Amino acid sequence: MAKRDPDWRKKQLQKRLYILLGAVIAVLAVILLIVNIVNRRSGGSASSATAAEGPLGEITEDVVLSTAQPPETGAAAATAGTENNAVENAAAASAAAGATTDAAASTAAGTTAPAGPVKLTVTATGDVTIGIDDSFDYDTSFNGTYYDVEDPEWFFENLAEIFKADDLTIINFEGVLSEQGEREDKQYAFRGDPIFAKVLTGVDAANLANNHSFDYGRDAYEDTKQILADAGITTFGYDRSMVIEVNGIKVGLTGTLALYDEWDAKDGMVEQIEWVKQQGAQLVISSVHWGDEGEYHQADWQEYLGHAAVDAGADLVIGHHPHRLQPYETYKGKHILYSLGNFCFGGHRSPSDMDCAVWQETFTFENGVLTGDDYNIIPCSISSASDYNNYQPTPLEGDAAERALGKIPEL
Repeated sequence: MAKRDPDWRKKQLQKRLYILLGAVIAVLAVILLIVNIVNRRSGGSASSATAAEGPLGEITEDVVLSTAQPPETGAAAATAGTENNAVENAAAASAAAGATTDAAASTAAGTTAPAGPVKLTVTATGDVTIGIDDSFDYDTSFNGTYYDVEDPEWFFENLAEIFKADDLTIINFEGVLSEQGEREDKQYAFRGDPIFAKVLTGVDAANLANNHSFDYGRDAYEDTKQILADAGITTFGYDRSMVIEVNGIKVGLTGTLALYDEWDAKDGMVEQIEWVKQQGAQLVISSVHWGDEGEYHQADWQEYLGHAAVDAGADLVIGHHPHRLQPYETYKGKHILYSLGNFCFGGHRSPSDMDCAVWQETFTFENGVLTGDDYNIIPCSISSASDYNNYQPTPLEGDAAERALGKIPEL
């Protein structure tokens, strides 16, 4: 009869222990999965934000917190670290949002608000279209001008010092930068070469919620987001609200396309504003694409949405689309800009009105809490040439400046 292995019992015991250990690990994995699902449904992390429907009906969830460097060390909205780091920071921001007001006013994960007063200067422009419709004359178009001047920084050079001196420059970006996609069936569809992103010198963030972001379909839109991100520009809009950190202050950015829903755009807009507040945003900027083209006065539904944005927590509302200057309003101590007009606009070679404005507002924070602001309106032309659009925005002076300022009075 064969002899039994003297270590037989020991080996059997080890085998049972391994089986038991495997079962315990499996149970723990299931528990962790359940906890993660519960957290997602209860808003416990940045990626669990309530997603709104995008313009084509897709439900998407994006990482929404990036980190910005101050202007002396880099672009104000440049994303720092890896996507995983952004998720970790966003989760910490979500946890802070449920704490006391002082805790919610603290900055990134586990840090406290900057000591002493902090100033944060925001610059906002109107429509930026660095591309053309395929029906345009190439030689006089933005595209032709780009290759003629042979210097991408030429386009913004007359406002370069203004952009460099602020902490966050925000534009409304209309059109796509992509070689993909088929043209949508519409009057004007704007597309530019991806290399044109080099034009956006000093720009830190771009709203994409407008009626030209899908001119060449979903793939071209996704291309544009990536190309702008590669250029160090934070994009936001539709269901992609963002929270970025600037000068130690968390800034929430939301973008709403309200042209088609008008009054009914309120709920989606408010949802996005409330969401960035929940993530701990200490300053909320809402960009809204609204109004009627060619009109110098805001519509009733623009006022309704602007007030609703402030009521929901927006500290600044930036309007665009009319291609004209419109008044601004101070409502409950917050500013609503009904339209800043165009800015660098490749959508028309000879528009009937080239006046526009750049809005600059400096916000002051004490212990992470917004305590005051000061603003300045810079009257501009979309062109440095007086008789046609050469796509080089330029500050105005003298009578021309007074003329432009007269188109953006305070209500």
